[in-house]
Amino acid sequence: MSKLITGKATEITSCYMGPAISPEQFISEHFFLYLSRGTLIGYDGYKKYTLKPGGYCIVRKNRLARYNKQKDEGQFEKVVVAFDQSFLKYYADKYKLASQKKSPEGAFVLLKQDPFVPHFIQSLVPYFKGKDRIDTAFSDIKREELLMILLHSNPILAGILFDFREPQKIDLEAFMNKNYKFNVGLDRFAYLTGRSISAFKRDFAAIFQETPSRWLVQRRLQEARFLIEKGEKPSDIYLDLGFEDLSHFSYAFRKKYGATPTKVQEQKRSSRKPADR
Repeated sequence: MSKLITGKATEITSCYMGPAISPEQFISEHFFLYLSRGTLIGYDGYKKYTLKPGGYCIVRKNRLARYNKQKDEGQFEKVVVAFDQSFLKYYADKYKLASQKKSPEGAFVLLKQDPFVPHFIQSLVPYFKGKDRIDTAFSDIKREELLMILLHSNPILAGILFDFREPQKIDLEAFMNKNYKFNVGLDRFAYLTGRSISAFKRDFAAIFQETPSRWLVQRRLQEARFLIEKGEKPSDIYLDLGFEDLSHFSYAFRKKYGATPTKVQEQKRSSRKPADR
C-alpha cells in the first residue's frame, strides 16, 4: 500500500473550487484533493493509497477509481479543486504550454511535498466564510495560483494535465479483467477502451462469448464467492465488487449459487471444523 504525502493539518472546512466533481467511479476531470480531517483510502485498479490529514494528490481524468472515507470524530473535511479541460486549455494558451503526451499510470498521483501548498490552503479561508464553494470571481484566480505551485514542484504534472488526447483503442480483454469491479456504465468502459458503444459490445461478445452486462455480474459473483469462502463478510465486499446495494448482491448470488452469501459462508466454516470422533 502506498501512502501519500502528509503534512500539517489545516483548519479549513470541506470546500470545492471549479466545476462539480461527479460521484461516479469514472473520473471525468482532473482534480486536486487536499485532506483536512479524516482518512481517505483510494483504489485505482493497480493499488491502494492512503491519504491522511495534510496530505494531497491529483486524481486524474479518464481513469477508474473509488475511495472510502473514514471520519475522525464524525468529521471528514477536504478541499477539492477541479482542473477541468476548458480551464487547462485556457491556462496552456495563456502561458504558451505545448500539449504533453508522456505521463505515469494510475489514477492517484503522489505529489512532492511543497510548503506552499498548506499556505495556499490557508489562503482560501477568507474566501469561503463558512460556505462550501468559493465565489466565482476569485475561483479561477486561485485555481491558477494552485496550478502554478503544483507545476513548479511537480513538473511531471505537465504530462498529465496538458494531455488532451482521447483514450486510444487498447486490449479490451486485459482491461475488463482488471477493472470489472468498478461500478460504471458500459459507455464508460467503451470510452476508456477507445471504442464506440456498438464496437465495444461487438468486440466484447467476440472475446468473452457473452454480453458485457451479464459477464460483469457473473465475474463479480465469482470473485464474491472466492472472497466469502476465504472468510470475508458479504457486507464488507459487495460495494468493492461493483454492486450498488447488499440486497441486490444477495439476490444475484443466490440466483447463481442456490444459496445466500451468508449460507455459503456458514457451509464453508462447517466444512473446516474437525470431524467428531
